[in-house]
Amino acid sequence: MKLFETIRNIWKIEDLKSRITTTLGLLLIYRLGSFVVLPGIDPTQLSALKSQTRDGVLGLLDMFSGGAFSNASIFALGIMPYISASIVIQLMGIAVPYFQRLQREGESGRRKINQITRYLTVLILIVQAPGFIANLRAQAGDAIINDGFGFLLTSTIILTAGTMFVMWLGERITDKGIGNGISLIIMIGIIARLPQSMLAEFISRMEAGSGSGGLVMLLIEFVVLFFVFAATIALVQGTRRIPVQYAKRIVGNKQYGGVRQYIPLKVNAAGVMPIIFAQAIMFIPVTFAGFVDSESASGVASIFANFTGVWYNVIFATMIILFTYFYTAITINPTQMAEDMKRNGGFIPGVKPGRKTVEFLDSVMSKITLPGSVFLALVAILPAFAMMAGVDQGFAQFYGGTSLLILVGVVLDTLQQIESHLLMRHYDGLTKSGRIMGRSAGGAAIY
Repeated sequence: MKLFETIRNIWKIEDLKSRITTTLGLLLIYRLGSFVVLPGIDPTQLSALKSQTRDGVLGLLDMFSGGAFSNASIFALGIMPYISASIVIQLMGIAVPYFQRLQREGESGRRKINQITRYLTVLILIVQAPGFIANLRAQAGDAIINDGFGFLLTSTIILTAGTMFVMWLGERITDKGIGNGISLIIMIGIIARLPQSMLAEFISRMEAGSGSGGLVMLLIEFVVLFFVFAATIALVQGTRRIPVQYAKRIVGNKQYGGVRQYIPLKVNAAGVMPIIFAQAIMFIPVTFAGFVDSESASGVASIFANFTGVWYNVIFATMIILFTYFYTAITINPTQMAEDMKRNGGFIPGVKPGRKTVEFLDSVMSKITLPGSVFLALVAILPAFAMMAGVDQGFAQFYGGTSLLILVGVVLDTLQQIESHLLMRHYDGLTKSGRIMGRSAGGAAIY
């Protein structure tokens, strides 16, 4: 079979085999660490915390951490603080001249930006860690054996160190393994919740339906999930090709011939960054509600914690559309594309080189970004509709939203890297229909 032959070819390439083994080993360390409970906490008294993270925004946060949040683990805060810091630094790279200069300095500037991102991550952790302890006290105070300032201080240090260690694991995977380490860590946490969610949905349908009725509903859910999954792949890989006529000189016989090529423009050039950024902002009211004891703060937090609420989904979808345009603007540079085209002797038929080409490319990107952003927003709020239809929240998260988009994007990127290793050594690729196109092919990577 094609699959087994491909696996054998992968195992024949020593470098690729070493990278895959390293990746699996580091991911295993992360998964084991998610079950290591903070010192001074009785894990048998965490039932209230686990109940709190079954639904709502905290349930989504627990999914991203692979269950470490509900386990009160040393990795409870996961990798999200680092992602939040990265987003802030990216935004500052647009508005702050200092960061713009660093981006132009090449490798040395990149190292400096990474160092600043780590410092900002620590600052975010120093704020989030006490918030986690405050929530733990409110939900499962009996689990803390000796509460006090000493427990708060040591737990803050351990939670901060835990997230920094997870970040280090991600960087090692990126350098020594296969795929993007940070993305893979998030993905493995999401996948870890899939079997439990499927089992809970199966039990729920069996209890709600009578025999075959429950199985029929479960089958319908899987069919809908399949179509949503296929549509999400189309969203991640979707491109529109703009023809570009290149005048190419054949040096051998001094003849000239027209060679027709294409500029691939992504329907979703921003990747999953808009939905992750919007989701991070939706976490903020719930996070700060634990520090403020007032009815107004609790009311605002309840709006942002209700997945099926109208206001939650309207705000979430609107933010995703706006951030999609924003990230597309900073990812796709029509001026640079027009200059590269002109430098290589290329042009768009019927469009003058220079400013007209820039305006044409910008117009096309604006037109194809609108349906892409709306589709991205619809995929993001699909879990809410699934929950309204009676699907358990844990399983509903796989009907769309950040979870499904991250799964699809990370899997495609990782398979693309594996395929590159195979093709480079003259083995067949992973598919018969053509090369796999991940997020980084013609578009922006997520992290």
